[in-house]
Parts: sequence; C-alpha cells; structure tokens
Amino acid sequence: MNNLDAPMPAWRPLADLPRAYGPPPGRGRIRSRAEDFEVDEIPGFEPDGEGEHLLLRIRKRNTNTDWLARQLARLGGLPIVDVGYAGLKDRNAVTSQWFSLRLAGRPEPDWSELESDEIRILERIWHGRKLRRGALQGNRFRLLIRALSGQRPALEQRLQQLRQGGFPNYFGEQRFGHGYGNLERADALFARRLKRVDRHRRGLYISAARSQLFNQVLAARLEQGNWNRPLAGDLLMLEGTQSWFPAREIDSELERRAAELGLHPTGPLWGRGSTQVGGLAVALEAAVLADFEFWCQGLEHCGLSQERRALRVAVGDLAWGFPAADELELSFSLPAGSYATALLRELLEVD
Repeated sequence: MNNLDAPMPAWRPLADLPRAYGPPPGRGRIRSRAEDFEVDEIPGFEPDGEGEHLLLRIRKRNTNTDWLARQLARLGGLPIVDVGYAGLKDRNAVTSQWFSLRLAGRPEPDWSELESDEIRILERIWHGRKLRRGALQGNRFRLLIRALSGQRPALEQRLQQLRQGGFPNYFGEQRFGHGYGNLERADALFARRLKRVDRHRRGLYISAARSQLFNQVLAARLEQGNWNRPLAGDLLMLEGTQSWFPAREIDSELERRAAELGLHPTGPLWGRGSTQVGGLAVALEAAVLADFEFWCQGLEHCGLSQERRALRVAVGDLAWGFPAADELELSFSLPAGSYATALLRELLEVD
C-alpha cells in the first residue's frame, strides 16, 4: 500500500480531548439569540486618515462575513479582491468588524441600500492599504449563557482558575466543518482523490488538517501536565506577541514567567522547514505526529511553512455576573485566532 492509499489517521474530536481543570462545573445554552453572543474587533492597525482604501466599521447581526464582503463589492462596483477584512466573524451573533474597499478615485457609494436592522455602518475613514487577514490584535466578547445549571461557588472558582491560569488554545470545532467533514476532504485532497476544488475551499481543508495536528499535540501535553509550562527544547512565545525564542534549558526564571502568563509553550502549525524545536519538546511532537506523516507531507506539498502557535491563552479583562438565577454573563478579550468556545468548554457543558 502506498501513501495515497493509506487510511485516514485516527484523529480525536475536540469533545474527546482533555480539559485543563477537570470536568466543567456547570451546563448552559449559548446563542439562544444573536444578541447573546457579541464580538467586537480590536484592530491591529491605526487608520491613516487618507489613501485609496475606504475603511468601514460595520455592526452586523446574523450575517456572514464573506456574504457582506460581496455585497460591499457589488455596491462599490468592485471585484471581490478589492474588498478586505481582517478576520471571519460568527454568523449567529452580533459582531462589529472592519472592511476595506479600494475605491481609488471612484465616488463613494450610497450605503443606505446596505443598511438595515441587521447591518449598520458605525465608522468610515480612509486608509492607505487593504486590510489583510490577521490584521487584528484580538476580539472583545460579551456572552450571555442561559438555562444555566451548576453551583455558583464552583462556577466562580473555575472562572478564577481561568483568569489566573488561562486555558488551552484549541482550535474550535467550527474550524473543521460540519461533522469534521473538512478533515475527510483534506485527506482526500492530499491523496489526490479530490480533484476539482476552488481556492477558498481548498484553503479551508488544508487549514483544518493543520489545526487538527496542533490540537493533537496540545492534547498530549495536557495529558502529560506540561501544556502550561516549558519543556527543554520548547519554543516559547511572549505574551501579547507572535515573537518566540528557544528554551534549550529550563530554569526557575522561565518557570516563573510562564506561571505568571508572561510566556507560553508553543505547538506546531505544520509546514515546510525545520521545526527548530529540540529536546523533550521535539520528542513529544514527533511521537504525536508519527501517525500523521501523510498529512504532514500533504501540508508541506501545499507550500505551507512551519509556524508556531501558543498552547495557552491568557484571558484579558475577564469579568462575570449573574443577571438571573439561571443566567451567566461573561465579558473578556482574547488574542486573534483564539476561540471563545475553547474557553467555554473549560467552564460549561454547552448546548
């Protein structure tokens, strides 16, 4: 049997992956209505105030980001490539995010056709560059959990643990498509069984496989109890940045900084090139990924380069309240690329 005929590796769904603090102390329901899940972008840029790109900050409700981008292109008489945004936002939510339109001397459209009860333009300002994916510092969240069950002291104790210790930086289930179908399609893509696929979907499938490999490594470190502390050979990421450095030896100073959430161990976003990880860390990653060699080769063949992602997320400005006996309101901020649902799975069994 050659690699193209190999069966798909036995990956683990998020529901089966370990949690940091034990079973959740409660249960609740999210997204009963769009207003229960609010997300606001924290931009990673300062608008120039001039240039050929018009920036729009738009608040939207029950609206898909890609669909809205296409509506903006239509109204502006632009090709879709001239519309940019920094990140995808949940459809079943109330979200605010920035879009850019390269008008380049064209008259500004009449936005009244776009605005409705679901879509409202909050700000307009000119900028010199197109918004690119990832041009975010992070996102602010306000969540209302309904049908809450669980003892309030236990819930508050878990919230304190999350505030003080952060949570595992798993990729959320939405990354993998309905029923994890994007992983099956990624496997088919790598095996050349999937011939005709557009660029957008191809990117989704590749990203799903890469994210699953990261989740597998993170799960192994949780099981070994070292997801939140450095191992010899780790690449450690500085909090609030994408900068990392190798830790060939672990001393008390590195352990202190990790305990204070100042730096985080990292896991692989697989691609071409050397991992630059060594020691105990590279041995652990190699053992986890041995069963996924075909996927690793497929990701390399797709032209991706090795990157790193923090294994842990520090929660910013975490606050909570109980508006009613069966309701919990949370507010917090997360860095770009981290999932609010990954935080929630440490706190609640979520419906």
